[in-house]
Amino acid sequence: MRAAALGAALAAAPLAAQETGTAFGDGGADPDAPVEIDADRLSVDQESGVAVFSGSVRIVQDTMRLGAARVRVIYTPGGDRIERLEATGGVTLVSGEDAAEAERADYEVEAGRIRMSGEVLLTRGETIVAAERMDIELETGRAELSGRVRTVLQPGGDE
Repeated sequence: MRAAALGAALAAAPLAAQETGTAFGDGGADPDAPVEIDADRLSVDQESGVAVFSGSVRIVQDTMRLGAARVRVIYTPGGDRIERLEATGGVTLVSGEDAAEAERADYEVEAGRIRMSGEVLLTRGETIVAAERMDIELETGRAELSGRVRTVLQPGGDE
């Protein structure tokens, strides 16, 4: 269904490019804010410092929300901080009024960066952009889309 909606939205006047920049969310996200996780199951491997949440996983950090079928949480050596999150399976990321969908999202918590990959679909208001990858800098809200970027540009308003 998502592919059909995207196809219809992009069929009228596709724009193809290798890379484009945009904003995602309001910027100023706090990578030090607590990470709240809700899931159906949790599996923890103390030796490797990895926790796997599965089944309708929902994550909230500051103003950002992420949903996926499965999320691997990798802790720093010593296990006192989250190093990164690896989300797979119908990933949805929402920040402010912006939303993105992809097959995978890798979140480097300390660096405040998220890379979404695999049929990325970004929705900003009425604008829809599709790409293979999207890199987001949470502090600034800057997003870089790459790999066959497609969108529809609307001409100016009525005069």
